[in-house]
Amino acid sequence: MPELPEVQTIVDDLNKRIVGRKVAGVWYDWPKTIKKPKATDLEKEIRGLKIEEIKRRGKNILIYLSKGVDKSAYLLLIHLKMTGHLLYGNWQMKNNKPVFPGKGFLSEKVNSYIHLIFYLDNGLELALSDLRKFAKVIFGPAEEIEKLGELHKIGPEPLNQSFKVGKFISLISPQRRKIKQVLMDPKVIAGIGNIYSDEILWQAKIHPLRSANSLKPEELEKIYKSIRQILEKALKLRGTSVSDFRDPLGKPGLYGKKLLAYRRGGEPCLRCGVKMKRLKMGGRSSCYCSRCQILK
Repeated sequence: MPELPEVQTIVDDLNKRIVGRKVAGVWYDWPKTIKKPKATDLEKEIRGLKIEEIKRRGKNILIYLSKGVDKSAYLLLIHLKMTGHLLYGNWQMKNNKPVFPGKGFLSEKVNSYIHLIFYLDNGLELALSDLRKFAKVIFGPAEEIEKLGELHKIGPEPLNQSFKVGKFISLISPQRRKIKQVLMDPKVIAGIGNIYSDEILWQAKIHPLRSANSLKPEELEKIYKSIRQILEKALKLRGTSVSDFRDPLGKPGLYGKKLLAYRRGGEPCLRCGVKMKRLKMGGRSSCYCSRCQILK
């Protein structure tokens, strides 16, 4: 699933490419992706609206649109879930299926999985590709969408300047769950998933199974610093593409070449050389170093 650095990369790219464009039409072949309004009504309601701004909240992509008066009157919320991509390009329709007329990732990997296209007034398209069909789209008045649980119940953004170490400690220290589970909970902190929780805990030298309420203030401060450092580095490298993630032009992120812990089970620890271990937690894998990240 795309996490904070991947989603922010998409948002930054789309702000450069589609702001100011108007939606000229909609195509879809998987109505279940469109949660609101009815799939049959989406084109009628969104066509002609101008894209004003694109933001991120947690792992949600927020596209604000207007009729030219109120610049934030309407909101298109897109959550990519496990395997979603938002791609910007030019698809041709053949047998009522989109085909990208080129080579590489866009033509070879995602054409079969494009299930929703927003046609823009410049002749290009914003397409949603989703192998597992878990992605969701919600559209409507902005003030209505912003009150939904998808946005209202999300925790603080870890890279915001207002998110200080004291706030972080106050959120984490009462938690009785494992620290890895707490970091991945979007209701506690926004945007951290399986990839970056492994990376953060390895850098902070904290075992993923440590109970959050057992951590000392100095240990929590190490985690806080690691969160900011890891996420900022991953964002600079445009995300991680060890599996599905691609940016809007179909290019992979580069952080996958810098991984410290994620998917490194059985490989030597980059700090001490001991073979990294892998464990299962709530159906998710976690990789850690048994020497550097001691379970106290």
